[in-house]
Amino acid sequence: MNYAIVKDSLVTNIVEWDGVSEYQVDGDLILADDNAYIGGEYNGSFVSRPVEPDTRTYADKRRAEYPSIEECIHAILDDDLEALQAKRAEIKARYPK
Repeated sequence: MNYAIVKDSLVTNIVEWDGVSEYQVDGDLILADDNAYIGGEYNGSFVSRPVEPDTRTYADKRRAEYPSIEECIHAILDDDLEALQAKRAEIKARYPK
C-alpha cells in the first residue's frame, strides 16, 4: 500500500509500506489516495493537484486532433470525404482562430 509522509500539512514523500512493520519517518504516515502527490497539501484529506491551464495555441490544439495522414488517405480511397470534412469543421469550431 502507498502511504504519504506528511509534515506540516505538506506531502514530503510517497512510500510503499505494509502498514504493520516498524518504519521511521520524519512526519506522519497517512494512507495515500489518488490525490496524494509529493509537494501536495494534506489538511485531513489530500488536496488534488491544481489544474494547469492549457497554454497551447489554437493551431497546436487543432493539429493534435486533426485526422492523421493515414485517416485522410483512407477517406480519399473510401470516398468518404464528407465525413473527413465534417470532422475537420468540428475541430475548427471547437478551436476558433
